[in-house]
Amino acid sequence: MSMKRISLMLLATAAAFSVSSAKAAGDLNVICSADVVICEQLQGDFEAAHDIKVNMVRLSSGESYAKIRAESRNPKTDIWWGGTGDPHLQAASEGLTEEYKSAKIDELHDWAKMQAESSGYRTVGIYAGALGWGYNTDIFKEKGLAEPLCWADLLKPELKGEIQVANPNSSGTAYTALASLVQIMGEDKAFAYLKDLNSNVSQYTKSGSAPVKAAARGETGLGIVFMHDAISQAASGFPVKPIAPCEGTGYEIGSMSIVKGARNMDNAKVWYDWALTPEVQSRMKDAKSFQLPSNKAAAVPPEAPKFEDIKLIDYDFATYGNPDTRKGLLERWDREIGAIAN
Repeated sequence: MSMKRISLMLLATAAAFSVSSAKAAGDLNVICSADVVICEQLQGDFEAAHDIKVNMVRLSSGESYAKIRAESRNPKTDIWWGGTGDPHLQAASEGLTEEYKSAKIDELHDWAKMQAESSGYRTVGIYAGALGWGYNTDIFKEKGLAEPLCWADLLKPELKGEIQVANPNSSGTAYTALASLVQIMGEDKAFAYLKDLNSNVSQYTKSGSAPVKAAARGETGLGIVFMHDAISQAASGFPVKPIAPCEGTGYEIGSMSIVKGARNMDNAKVWYDWALTPEVQSRMKDAKSFQLPSNKAAAVPPEAPKFEDIKLIDYDFATYGNPDTRKGLLERWDREIGAIAN
């Protein structure tokens, strides 16, 4: 083979590598653990403002954590946006996410900064939402059911088959409910409560918001969800009323994390900083996403549940985001609730 031909082949290989690298530099692989509408809005807004192609998949919080953990030796995800903070904290504690302190950090509410500080800046709070439920007012009226105002009310025999809640193994919403009940009642009493509640549960869904969507469609009477998901259904015209339980309730700090070893690290940081801006967070309401935004300058949707009107517990994010605590609770749920689930 002539030297000239070898030189031409090397130049062609170099050119191909250059094109491939340029293409990779313009990509970003995102897992979104929120409702598909806000996920799609974020993708469209980001691509409109940047010369970066977003490859997005929508997974629940538990599924996202499992995927990132399974791919830790060969990460296929760059950034994980949304979903409850507990699995983000677990991923941080296991070194699955990258330390990054955004220049936007001082613009955030204290609860969002606390999430970042407690994780060693391996995750950050992007929104907050209180746990509760939404019930279909038409179904309850037709069946003569009393409005359920407290956790205790959900055990009433007349609600048999009328409740849906997600599986805490796949859903961050359901894990928050499990951890909240443990903190309100104590672990043994909480599991006794969940065993009784099981008699009224018709389905344990994969997604955290699915139960109230089913209630909105008239497929079930009530869904245990974050209150903003119930408000979203009401804002869409469905006969759904949100409730904050009288005994007290937990809340989520929806979080965002960069994956350790991300292939498109620079682009991940661009998304991270962009997602913390007030302009981006103020747009969430346009997708009927009614959480409290983490940037202090972001517009708060008037429909968003006001924390000052809700009896919130002092949710222990550090303890219940700890891998050992989380694993223990999920294993006990599988043994005592999942094994008898309808």
